[in-house]
Amino acid sequence: MSDVMHFEVENGIAIVTIDSPPVNALSQAVRQGITDGFQQAWARDDVQAIVLICGGRTFFAGADISEFGKPLQGPDLLSVLDGIENGSKLTIAAIHGNALGGGLELALHCHYRIAVPSAKLGLPEVHLGLLPGAGGTQRLPRIVGVPAALDLMTSGRPIGAREALSVGVIDALAEEGKLRDDAVAYARRLLDEGATLTRVRDRDDKVAPYRNKPEIYDDFRRQHARGFRGFKAPENIIKAIQAAADLPFDQGIQRERELFVELRDSKESAAQRYAFFAERETAKVPGLPKDTPVLPVTSVGVIGAGTMGGGITMNFLNIGMPVTLVEASQEALDRGIGVIRRNYETSARKGKLTNEQVEKRMALITPSLDYAALAGADLVIEAVFESMAIKKEVFARLDKIAKPGAILASNTSFLDLDEIAATTSRPENVIGLHFFSPANVMRLLEVVRGQKTAPAVINTAMQLAKKIGKVPVLAGVCDGFIANRAMRTRGVQADALVLEGVAPADIDRVIYAYGFAMGPFQMTDLVGLDVIGRDSTEKTVRSELVKRGRLGQKQGGGYYDYDENRRPTPSPVATEVIREVAAEKGIAPRTADDAEILARLLYPVVNEGAKILEEGIAIRASDIDVALMMGYNWPVYTGGPMFWAETVGLANIVAKLKELESRYGAAFKPAALLEQLAASGKGFRDA
Repeated sequence: MSDVMHFEVENGIAIVTIDSPPVNALSQAVRQGITDGFQQAWARDDVQAIVLICGGRTFFAGADISEFGKPLQGPDLLSVLDGIENGSKLTIAAIHGNALGGGLELALHCHYRIAVPSAKLGLPEVHLGLLPGAGGTQRLPRIVGVPAALDLMTSGRPIGAREALSVGVIDALAEEGKLRDDAVAYARRLLDEGATLTRVRDRDDKVAPYRNKPEIYDDFRRQHARGFRGFKAPENIIKAIQAAADLPFDQGIQRERELFVELRDSKESAAQRYAFFAERETAKVPGLPKDTPVLPVTSVGVIGAGTMGGGITMNFLNIGMPVTLVEASQEALDRGIGVIRRNYETSARKGKLTNEQVEKRMALITPSLDYAALAGADLVIEAVFESMAIKKEVFARLDKIAKPGAILASNTSFLDLDEIAATTSRPENVIGLHFFSPANVMRLLEVVRGQKTAPAVINTAMQLAKKIGKVPVLAGVCDGFIANRAMRTRGVQADALVLEGVAPADIDRVIYAYGFAMGPFQMTDLVGLDVIGRDSTEKTVRSELVKRGRLGQKQGGGYYDYDENRRPTPSPVATEVIREVAAEKGIAPRTADDAEILARLLYPVVNEGAKILEEGIAIRASDIDVALMMGYNWPVYTGGPMFWAETVGLANIVAKLKELESRYGAAFKPAALLEQLAASGKGFRDA
């Protein structure tokens, strides 16, 4: 008898309960438990129907990742699913928690599905660069139709039980907290009404209207071309769903398998699977004892109500935590609170919040012009102008006001946290919390530990980041920390290439083709030339464009000219400025093909990443990848710079860097760690 399965019979209904904490993953023990339970039910004459339900907090969570890469122990999943689908008795999946991926595919092998309102259902495999490989692409269209199946599988989004009922994923809703009883009653009712044992695979009415209509899929591709760019999985999902409509079921399953294997073996999927696990790895801090305390944080203070301060504030309001927001003037304070309100009201108009929720969150703000209002906060985050003098002044004032034990955090993106902490009498309580803009949207949070930051403060920051929906990446102190430091090298080389005669449009085109949403000069024009590099005292192309009133899209154009729809065209003014600055600096024009441009821009990022790793600024190479994917939208299907470098070959990158070093100087000198790994044939994961 299985340790994870409980079997009982009530009113002719067998209840097979699987309870394998924490999430009922489809491990060998769970697969065996399901098999044992169904075999008992099939063998008993007093059983007319079977309810499959789970104990604990959720329905089946999908595959057991601990089995990845190990020899498979029977029964295999497909055999278990075939047994459920082809059984001789009516079967109902009773769903609570999440039915995602393999969990939903299992439910689709049952005749009927019932769920509590709080349940979430979906097929998120696209986020791993895969498609549902256990028949999901063939069964889901048969119960929801082709348009809904395309939406759900290519987005990977989970849906609530009520939406699932409306589109046909489930057949009934149970009352919250009464899933077992309602599922048994539902099974009894189906039997009494003479419900058939029609398998999902045999249903045709929802796919027949879309049979042999390729234009449906072509239109869907066009509508989502921008979002799908560079990803292989959405295209294979579309092809699989088209097969569900056009082919007999068994042929569709065969086509699904072919398309699944193609994805499984692709670089893109390998990169996305790596990114998935890398994101989960960031929260692990080697050397931090498991019993390290988490300090209580029930109230927060934020200094500065500008773009960053307002966004930071919203993160805490969103989880119901009160925030004291401090500004230097009433005008700035009112403006900042007004922006927060408008952001929430926009969400309400889109149906993401109710008006009541908006007011509830706004009521959590205590505005103030007095630092003394921060005296009771457990955590204070400064988000003032990026100036060392200003930040040191802020922390010196905070040190006199904040209560003992309060965490004092800086949102600095480049400055020396240890120098800031030294202005206080409690450097052990000082930490960096570097939010990325817009702070209420971007998921990355660089947690910067100073030389004296206490372990409990680090642990608290890492845990708090997850509470507010961020992915924390721990960084050491250096100029720019991880993401900004690494990506600054790309900007330096982009500027250098322009002065050598490579057109900004060509640089942007190469970066876009690699997978970024836009190139560096398009980004500069979007953000504003007066914002990026505003503190530079050196004469640059950017500073000269600003002098001519070219601030980017918002005023006069920048590196590009813009029409009334903000469509860019190369700017003769920018070309003239580039030539003038290059001539003044004595830079001779050179040519570069696309491969050369890409190497000049991205290999230095890899090289800087290696330095960040060897200096101990980042714990893992994968942390660097996560920081750049989340902070700079480095394309996920490349896995980030460090993973991508290994697909290129570290030896190839070192050779190219040495070539560039001989031509352009020490900026391209390979990092010692990079050379060492390349020579030994190892990768960054071995560092």
